Amino acid sequence: MQSLQDIDWNHWQPTFPATLTFVIKDDQILLIRKKRGIGAGKINGPGGKLDPGETLLECAIREVQEELCITPVAPEFVGENLFQFTDGLSFHVHTYIARDYQGTPAETEEAIPLWYGLDSIPYDEMWEDDIIWVPEMLNGRRFKGHYLFDGDTMLDHRLELF
Repeated sequence: MQSLQDIDWNHWQPTFPATLTFVIKDDQILLIRKKRGIGAGKINGPGGKLDPGETLLECAIREVQEELCITPVAPEFVGENLFQFTDGLSFHVHTYIARDYQGTPAETEEAIPLWYGLDSIPYDEMWEDDIIWVPEMLNGRRFKGHYLFDGDTMLDHRLELF
């Protein structure tokens, strides 16, 4: 696999569905430095795998609670990204934005909370795809992205905006 054309997206099945939730308040975005698992060391939004019997919205809320000790208020679905890795791993990530939260962000075993201004997001410390779709999301666009990665390196991508 070297490009998106090498993948039969009509029959593609992710290894697992997942969520990603961005808390945005007062022109600031709450990100995390991931401490373990896939993407450890990178900066991202809180998120993770869908548990059996759980809805995507329940997953989005639970992952923020587990990783940051806060509860996002009224998360809104804003888009989805499909990730295929050359080693066979794949994710279907459903993305949410919450404009408020309850509690106080705190470091956990999984993540360190980091606030950034919307104009100073550290894309150089994030997954390569983030600089493609996050600015569109912040501009209010809905999206669907397809990405092919070899480890941390993005080989190909396609982004549809709505």
